[in-house]
Amino acid sequence: MSESSGEPSSGGGPAPDRPADQRPEHQRVFLVLIDDSTEMRVALRFACLRAKNTGGKVALLYVQEPAEFHHWLGVGELIKQERREEAEARLQELSSEAQEISGSMPMLIVREGKRGEELMALLEEDPSISIVVLAASTDSEGPGPVISFMMKQGAGKMRVPFTIVPGSLSDENVEKLA
Repeated sequence: MSESSGEPSSGGGPAPDRPADQRPEHQRVFLVLIDDSTEMRVALRFACLRAKNTGGKVALLYVQEPAEFHHWLGVGELIKQERREEAEARLQELSSEAQEISGSMPMLIVREGKRGEELMALLEEDPSISIVVLAASTDSEGPGPVISFMMKQGAGKMRVPFTIVPGSLSDENVEKLA
């Protein structure tokens, strides 16, 4: 089940500041997938600076994993609600940072499912997204699960480019590159 912030949420949570059909056609939307990795902040900073330097906009996507506890419906719903609240709190925190760097309020999107699959679905559904910015993992096990998933899905068939920044870049280096 997918949920986009384009629809009002019962919790009064994040919503985009302007529907996709009302944004200027030339305005690039840089999408950042939010997670708990340290390298995500590198991707966020890069996307915000690119948006600022090119007159674009930032979108933050938070994908919450589905609740695995299904023994009692009430408990599963409670877990789902708690995860939704955590997602909204995380996005609010990062949206302030993104606004400070880019100069404009980012679009905020919350979905439920597997990160790679939900990212792919969002790209199919929202034609306003121009570029996806991800940061490669700094550990020795590979670039990270989402980047690996995208490569397996056939990155050459994607409708938007992916920018993969090294997760080890310093703020100074990000500023030089963006």
